[in-house]
Amino acid sequence: MPTPTEKNHNKHLDLLHDYKIHLVKYIQELERIDQTSEFAKKWNETTIKERREELKVIDKILKNLIRF
Repeated sequence: MPTPTEKNHNKHLDLLHDYKIHLVKYIQELERIDQTSEFAKKWNETTIKERREELKVIDKILKNLIRF
């Protein structure tokens, strides 16, 4: 039987994983928009770069917490 702490830990891991999936879809959508508009490409360039960095951090966190 999982303890309340374990349940909470798993819940937060699930939320973080859901956010990771959201970021991946968001980046894909921005890249799709970039292909249709040169203006959007310049506009989204920094946003995509920042979201990819955020994705790397989330991956590290998830990998380290899963080992726990």
